[in-house]
Amino acid sequence: MKAYQCGALERTNILGRAKELASTELIEKTETKYFTFANPPSELSLEFGGKLGPITLAYETYGELNKQKSNAILVLHALSGDAHAAGISKNDGAIGWWDNLIGPSKGIDTNKYFVICSNVLGGCKGSTGPSSINPATGKPYGIDFPLITIGDMVNAQRHLIDYLGIEKLLAVVGGSMGGMQVLQWMVSYPERIRAAIPIATTLKHTPQQIAFNEVGRQAIMVDPNWRMGDYYGGPKPVKGLAVARMIGHITYMSDVSMEKKFGRRFRTEKEPYKFGAEFEVEGYLRYRGDNFVKRFDANSYLYITKAMDYFDLLNGKHLRDVFKGLKAKVLVIAFKSDWLYPPYQSQEIVKACKLAGVEATYCEIDSIYGHDAFLLEIEEEAHLIKHFLSRASNDQRPGV
Repeated sequence: MKAYQCGALERTNILGRAKELASTELIEKTETKYFTFANPPSELSLEFGGKLGPITLAYETYGELNKQKSNAILVLHALSGDAHAAGISKNDGAIGWWDNLIGPSKGIDTNKYFVICSNVLGGCKGSTGPSSINPATGKPYGIDFPLITIGDMVNAQRHLIDYLGIEKLLAVVGGSMGGMQVLQWMVSYPERIRAAIPIATTLKHTPQQIAFNEVGRQAIMVDPNWRMGDYYGGPKPVKGLAVARMIGHITYMSDVSMEKKFGRRFRTEKEPYKFGAEFEVEGYLRYRGDNFVKRFDANSYLYITKAMDYFDLLNGKHLRDVFKGLKAKVLVIAFKSDWLYPPYQSQEIVKACKLAGVEATYCEIDSIYGHDAFLLEIEEEAHLIKHFLSRASNDQRPGV
């Protein structure tokens, strides 16, 4: 097992810098496309039983698919992500959530690779989810939407890859919940991938990880506007969803990064000990919560976090059997200050790979940014990913 300790970057306002780079370097705007499948009577069979269809997946692509269809990379998003991973959206001008990593001459170089990103099954940004219309009733599914798993999400993605005519992906890559999907691809469709890059993720959720998700779900469900999931067309449970997002953001950061970003600074000169957002950190959390409710559906939050909690690739298996038969090369990336998905969980992934005879490389980046580091520590990630993908590409050349 190869292991590296990568130095953290000394920089300020990294998100502002990423947006500045995006606005100056991008040439083309991106467009979201839609793929519909699983029409009756060929609905998608779900892991918990039952079927679902028709299903629509929103997706975006970047770069060009080569004649051999051998340069495709599937990028998988985290809990609050969507299909818009890179570029500037033609719809609203938004910058892709991983734009500083994906693009011409970037870590995932779209001059070389054909990159695909789809909104997950159960999502709310164009893919079929609880807010979609149930064809049986003509109304939004709400909590009549069936329970889904990470496996169901990946199964739906496989249908998209088939539709695009791609027999084998060069790589699957993603962080956090996106990393879970990478791991699921490694188990469900090992013959369909040449390389895998799970970042800041785990083979299964721990009780603590489940607990944080449950508190978020309870915040939504105790909001009087949730109405057992039947809030479409009326007031939405924005207060509960905002609190859920605030809880999430606390887990995404580290103690050091919060101290550095906020300290104990007050936002105003008003007299203290009131119950408004007086501290900088309070204002930040409220801002994050208030903005999140403008773009995310509360029921999708419930379903997706539950799918994450159900995720367990071990499921009674011995560690050596998890990736048995996998031929893909694997790069596992973790972050030293990530306490939501701590490095020991990534090390367990590497151990499972090694026990199964899978070639695995491990890198633990010495970052202060906690779990958010997978979206922020771009220079280190880009360096690692660029060289790993180059090696994976070279390995598939004839005679190699």
